[in-house]
Amino acid sequence: MPRVPGSRAFLQATAIAAVLAIVPLGTGAMAAVDTSAYREISVFMEVFNRVKAEYVDKVDDKTLVKGAIDGMLAALDPHSSFETGLDYDNLRIQTTGSYGGLGLTVTMEDGAVKVIAPQEDTPGWRAGVKSGDYITHIDGKLIFGDTLDEAIAKMRGKPGTKITLTLQRPGASDPIIVTMVREQIVQKPVKWSVKGDIGIININTFSEHTGDAVHAAILGIDKQLGHQPTGYVVDLRDNGGGLRDEAVAVADNFLSSGVIVSQRGRDRSDVETFYAESYFKGDPSHGLPVIVLTNAGTASASEIVAGALQDHHRALVMGERSFGKGSVQTVIDMGNNTALRLTTSRYYTPSDRSVQEGGIEPDVQVPQISDPDYKKRPTFREDDLRRHLINEIKNDDSVLEQDSKPDPRFAATPAELKAKGIDDFQLDYAIKTLARLGPAPQVAAARR
Repeated sequence: MPRVPGSRAFLQATAIAAVLAIVPLGTGAMAAVDTSAYREISVFMEVFNRVKAEYVDKVDDKTLVKGAIDGMLAALDPHSSFETGLDYDNLRIQTTGSYGGLGLTVTMEDGAVKVIAPQEDTPGWRAGVKSGDYITHIDGKLIFGDTLDEAIAKMRGKPGTKITLTLQRPGASDPIIVTMVREQIVQKPVKWSVKGDIGIININTFSEHTGDAVHAAILGIDKQLGHQPTGYVVDLRDNGGGLRDEAVAVADNFLSSGVIVSQRGRDRSDVETFYAESYFKGDPSHGLPVIVLTNAGTASASEIVAGALQDHHRALVMGERSFGKGSVQTVIDMGNNTALRLTTSRYYTPSDRSVQEGGIEPDVQVPQISDPDYKKRPTFREDDLRRHLINEIKNDDSVLEQDSKPDPRFAATPAELKAKGIDDFQLDYAIKTLARLGPAPQVAAARR
């Protein structure tokens, strides 16, 4: 389905570890430089010349300028950066391409490589690598002190080759060693399946054509069942985000009208609002019940979808609080295989909520008790990042009543669940919740 072009010159994108769009540099966006800025630049040039002349080792201009740019952007927020080399390649890979590797999204934290999330059905995911793990060794060699580019380059490689990672998992006393075989990692943003009369739509990333892929999943579910399903489970767990326009298109699959998201820049007049029916006419999901699954890895574009469906009372959000990234990055192509990724606005849900720091709170809290490490493994969210943007309209929920009594529904152990054939408790809980809306045979089918 053709896309309606946006009104901005810049294509917007939202993600944790990488922004998924590149646009030309716009001269109109250049900030005016005042007199005080020239004075500060003169100080910078003095330091630059001192380092060039007196540093213990000879250093080239490119290294110094790149370091200065990186430092400038790092002083702003965790998501603004200057992309060159491997990072620049990642912008294109994560949009439309593929690569030989493990399917892990990683970041650098205090000199250590930290896993943000494994992509489903990849070597890293099948080996049990989890969000929050630290990678300390690759093939037995310590990588602490390596740059993020160097670590990623070592993990990527020819499909079919073996690699061993040593992981340090918070809460675990001993290192975890996993051996994998690299594969060709292809961006498959959407998978779908049917259980009983329930359609399950798993969205892994918001790359090009994700909205169309969700639309195709809805049609595929109807065709496989021979009729409309009782409802849909939209799985956004561990989805770190992607293109804003694709988040709008995904939400549009479940809405017939209304605001999906708005974004606001520095100036009060810099507001852009996105509505349903931009991409799809009517509600392709037939107005059927929807449950959206979220966890701490649900971020950015995923939070746009979850927030829109929650605010319109179109879906029940179930699982755990999301990551809490409520900012939008513009990617400006600077030429020579370099790009500037710059935070240019905040986004807001239809009810004017900002998810920055706080994330999306689920309507129904469901812990992932089928994960043996669930209680020991700490979560990792936007408000844990240094220099994260502040939520300017944060609500204080401290006055809300908290029920500290253990919930008997969530008392089963992973072993007990596995004996019942339940490997994913959150998904199983969502399916059974929807199945109760159907006839008795469907409820029985969901329990099998």
